[in-house]
This record gives sequence, structure tokens and C-alpha cells, in this order.
Amino acid sequence: MDKTTEETDYLDSADSLKSIGKTNENPSFLEHRGNRKNFLTVINFFLLAIGGLLILSPLWWMVSTSLKTMAEVMSFPPSFWPEDWLFSNYLRTWEAAPFTRYTINTLTITILVVIGNVLSNSFIAYGFAKIPFKGKNILFAIVLATMMIPGFVTLIPQYVLFAKLNWINTYYPLFVPAFFGSAFNIFLLRQFYMTIPTELIEAAKMEGANHFYIWWKIGLPLTKPAIATVAIFSFNGAWNDFLGPLLYLNDENLYTLQIGLQVFKGQLSTQWNYLMAGSLIVLLPVILLFFVFQKYFIQGINLQSGGK
Repeated sequence: MDKTTEETDYLDSADSLKSIGKTNENPSFLEHRGNRKNFLTVINFFLLAIGGLLILSPLWWMVSTSLKTMAEVMSFPPSFWPEDWLFSNYLRTWEAAPFTRYTINTLTITILVVIGNVLSNSFIAYGFAKIPFKGKNILFAIVLATMMIPGFVTLIPQYVLFAKLNWINTYYPLFVPAFFGSAFNIFLLRQFYMTIPTELIEAAKMEGANHFYIWWKIGLPLTKPAIATVAIFSFNGAWNDFLGPLLYLNDENLYTLQIGLQVFKGQLSTQWNYLMAGSLIVLLPVILLFFVFQKYFIQGINLQSGGK
């Protein structure tokens, strides 16, 4: 009796091992490591695609509105696709105001702001990173502390200062401050300069180079990604600036594109189709700039790539 019981237990154990072996030989779809990875990749792709569509939907709504008639814009329920694709709205928008003059004005201010931010911030950042002097860390902390001051707090004192300098209705208040640096750009560039080997700076000094020559010939070429990032941020900020020109410019011949778009906004109604067309025209240079310099922008955000 005992022998029969032992044989039965042995046979049951053998059957269990065989079943386990068959289970391991034929795993389910998600239990396979490669299939699970591919499944997660597909899920991530769909989630990113949905997120991208949600982010781009306001942009498409702007494009769609710019191609509609005013009656179709105000119709209810609103249509997602324009009935008649009126590309002539862009030409009418451009002719509604002297937008060619506004573009030249905006481009002039933007170029000056980009030049000022790149030169001043990179030079100041090089000094904080590679020139030893007493109280450097305390002074750098004070520079970073200015990032905590809201811009609206200094708006009135700046206006009073520029008014006493007789700079109202000129471009000076819009680009001169860029030549005095900004805390964020200084911090970004300083982190890049910190990655440059000190031995390289010392070798240049032994050859008779001063700090200005080292910054111009060594520092700037090695920090191109960060310089590109600062230039993109500066271009975007100056190109889209609305409050500055609104405060300091009174002459219509000096208006920028952001001020010029207000021609489509009246006291009683707004020409939304023309306003959206003008907004898209103003937005295109920023989009093109980002796509052209996207590689440098991504490298500029990576603070560890400065000395590579």
C-alpha cells in the first residue's frame, strides 16, 4: 500500500514538472521580453501622438481661422475645416497696414537684442567661470537673486529712467538693456565655461594671450551650442515682445509687428480671420529658426556638453 502511494506521488510530481515545462516553452505574448518591449513602444508612440495632436490643435485652429470668411468664423457650431480656402486673406492682411515697415523695425530691434545678449552674457559668464577675483561667488549669487524679482516691479523705474534720458519713442529702451546681461543667460553660459579645462586657459596665458583674446578665440567657439540657445531665446523674446514697444513707441513708423497686429482689433469687433493670418505670419520665423537650429538648442540645454 505504501509502495503504491509513493508511485502515485511520483507520477503526480512528474506530470506537474511536465506541465511547468510546457508552460515555460510556450509563454504568453506579453511574457516574452521582446514582445513586451515592442508593446510598450507602441503604447508610448500612441500616447505621444495623442499628446502631439492636442498640442498642435490650437495651431491648426489658427490656420483654419485664417483661411475662413468672417461670417464662417462667427458661425455656430464652428467648423473645423474652412469651406473655402481663402489664401487671399494673407495678402489682404499684409496690405491692411504697413507690415513691411513693421517687419524691418522688428528685425532691427531683434538683431540688436541678439547681438547684445550673446556678447554681454558670454563675456560676463566667462569672467564668473574662469577669472578668479575676491567676492566672485557672492556677486554671482546676487546676479542669480535678480531672477526672483518680477519684471513688473522694475517696469516703472525703468520707464522713469528712460524718460529722463529722452529715450521715449526710440528703440534704445528695447535693445540697450540687452548689452548689460541677464541672470539666466549668464548662468547658462557660465555652466558651459566651467566645463572648459583650466589647463587650456593656462596654456593660452603662457603663450601671452589675455582674457579677452581667450574668451573670443577659445571660449566662444567651444560654447557654440550654448550661444545658439541664448540667441534663440533672445530672438524669440525680442520678436514677440509686445509690452516694450507698447510703452516706449508712439510713432506709427516705429511700430513693430506685435503692435501692428492690433490694427485688426476694433472697439466693437475684431477681424479674427485677418488677425489669425497676421499672427501666423509673425509666428513662422520663430518656427523656422527653431527647426534650423534645433540640434544646437538641444545641445545648449545639456550643460555637460560644453567642453566636448
